[in-house]
Amino acid sequence: MPLTGKGTAPQGALHKGSSSTGGRLLVVLLAVSAVLFTLSVREAGTGVLSTARNTFQMITTPVRQLGMVVTSPVRAVGNIMSNLTADQETLSELQAEIDELRARNAELEEAARATESLEALLDLKSAYSLESTGARIISGSTDSWSATVTIDKGTSSGIAVGMPVTDSVGAIGQVIECNPASATVRLITDENSGVSAMVQSSRAQGMLRGSATGSLRLTLIRTDQQVEVGDTVITSGLGGVYPKGLPLGKVSSVEKAAGALYYTIVVEPVTSAESLEEVLVITSLTDEQKATAEDIASADAQESSALVEGRGTGVVEQPVADEDAASAGEGE
Repeated sequence: MPLTGKGTAPQGALHKGSSSTGGRLLVVLLAVSAVLFTLSVREAGTGVLSTARNTFQMITTPVRQLGMVVTSPVRAVGNIMSNLTADQETLSELQAEIDELRARNAELEEAARATESLEALLDLKSAYSLESTGARIISGSTDSWSATVTIDKGTSSGIAVGMPVTDSVGAIGQVIECNPASATVRLITDENSGVSAMVQSSRAQGMLRGSATGSLRLTLIRTDQQVEVGDTVITSGLGGVYPKGLPLGKVSSVEKAAGALYYTIVVEPVTSAESLEEVLVITSLTDEQKATAEDIASADAQESSALVEGRGTGVVEQPVADEDAASAGEGE
C-alpha cells in the first residue's frame, strides 16, 4: 500500500489544480484583450492606448531596422548560393540567350549605321543633283605604292573608266579600271592623281595632287592670291571630269618661300580611306555642273599672269588651267 506524506497532495489533485488555474488565466486574458480592443476602437487613435502603441513602435523601429541591416548580408549570401547552385543546364540556357541578344544588338547597330550612311549619300546626291549610281567598296589597295579601292559595280552596271567617285562628304577619286562586275577607283591621295580645284572663298584655282605619303598638295596658287589655313578646297569643274563644287579637303598649312611664284599648300582630305564603305559613282554631268565660261576665263587670266610674272623672275611653271589639260591630268 503506497504511503502518502502528510503534506503531499495526490498526483491527480495536482493536475486538476493546474488545469483549473490555466483555464482561469486564459479567461482573464481574453477578457482583458476584449476590453483593450473595445477601448482602442473607441479612442479612434487619440487615447492612452494609441499613444502607448505609437511610442512602442517608435522605440522598436531602430531595432527592427538594425535587424534588417544585420540580416541583409545573410540574405544576399543566400541568393548568391542559390545562383551558384543553379544547375548547369539553366546557366547554359542563360548564356545562350545573352549571346543571342548581343548578336542581335550588333546587327541592329550595323543596320542603323548603314542606314545613316545611305541617307548621307542621298543627301549629297540631292544637294548637287548628281546623276549617279551607288556602290560598295569591297577591297583596298593591293600594294603600298598606290591608293586605290575596288567597288562592287562594273560595266554591267553602267560604270566606265574616267567616272568620278564620291562618298557622303565629297569627291574621293576616279574610276581607272573596269570589268563587268567591279571597278578600281584611284583615290585623290594617290601620287598619280590630279584634280582641278579651287579655294572656295577666294576662287583661286589650281591643281590638287596626291603624294606617296598620302598627303594632298594644292599647287599653282600664286602668292598674290588669297588663301588661309582652314579654307575649303572644292572641285573647280575644269576638265569636265568632276562636277563643280564638290568638297575635296581643307587647307592645313600655307607656306611662301622667298622669291617663290606659288604657295606651298597642304590640304587635309575630307575623308580617310579607312572610313570608306558606300560610295556614289557619278555617271554623267549636266551643263550646270561643269565650269562656266567665266571660270575658264578666270583660269586663263591666272595662267597668263603667272607666265608674265615667271618670265620676269626667270621662273616659268606651266599651270594646268584649260579643260583639255585638266581632263588629261584627272583621267589618267
